[in-house]
Amino acid sequence: MNASRDTAPARICLLALPETTPTSVYGLHEIFSSVGVAWQEMTGEEVDVRRLKTRIVARQAAPFPSSLGVPIAPHERLEDTGRADVVIVTDLTLAAEENPRGKWNAEAAWARDQFRQGATICSVCTGSVFLAEAGLLDGVEATSHWGVTSIFAAHYPQVKLHPERILCPAGPEHRIVTGGGASTWTDLALYLIARFCGAAEAVRIAKVFVLGDRSEGQLPFAAMGKVPAHSGAAIGRCQEWLADHYTEANPVARMAALSGLPERTFKRRFKAATGYAPIDYVQALRIEEAKQLLETTAEPTDMIAHLAGYDDPAFFRRLFKRITGVTPARYRQRYRYIGMAGEARI
Repeated sequence: MNASRDTAPARICLLALPETTPTSVYGLHEIFSSVGVAWQEMTGEEVDVRRLKTRIVARQAAPFPSSLGVPIAPHERLEDTGRADVVIVTDLTLAAEENPRGKWNAEAAWARDQFRQGATICSVCTGSVFLAEAGLLDGVEATSHWGVTSIFAAHYPQVKLHPERILCPAGPEHRIVTGGGASTWTDLALYLIARFCGAAEAVRIAKVFVLGDRSEGQLPFAAMGKVPAHSGAAIGRCQEWLADHYTEANPVARMAALSGLPERTFKRRFKAATGYAPIDYVQALRIEEAKQLLETTAEPTDMIAHLAGYDDPAFFRRLFKRITGVTPARYRQRYRYIGMAGEARI
């Protein structure tokens, strides 16, 4: 799957069953619908990525109550879906002693047909029981919620179950992807976005929705907000100049000179126009540059400091941690993890 060559929207079908719970269905729909949209709306940065067309599909078109009572409203019936690029079965309400044999015959036949046509078939949590019943996990490594291991042992011993895993891509071209517990729908979402739309977009979506390890708070996810171009000539010229020169030495002094205003007047007008003091604006641009380099390159931290405009690596590390809440090394570890499309996460 090459996101850079595919430009047509990838078609994702969220398969809803009578036992489906609503959280991951609607959560996945919202996240996939935000690809290529949310980051630009939030930061003003233009992004050109493959989009995702997401539909909730079921045997019937009419809304039906989920296992929790919240209605699930399908967009399409199975027979009207056409070929999907991705099929996802989310978590199901199943008792540990449940016998799923003979359930979901129509849906299982549809999923098998989609797989034959080339779709990547995915599950979240107990949704893997459906994949096993459909025969898609025979002899395949898979994961599921730890609470249904007895179902696999009793009814699907041919599945190579690894309940300790969070995400388990398997099979030729990793066209079978199973997730562990109910919350792994977020891991699956980022995995699929990275795979179909590129790792950079997966990182952007993780930041927008604050997905991943949140033990260090929200600062590691935050980005510089949208700053409108100022209509005033003096400050507008400075913004335009700084966009290409923020790594240069003494940028605040050079902007003040460019503006033609007294330094104190320049600083007051700049903050009124942008919401940032000039030095804070420069630091924000430099740290965003450093973040991108940490996410997309293997350059050492000292070199990244230099490329972002800092000659003192120790100062850069202190500033980076103050602004983002984590060290550059920890930041790189966090987002390189998100961008590793196609690799199993254990």
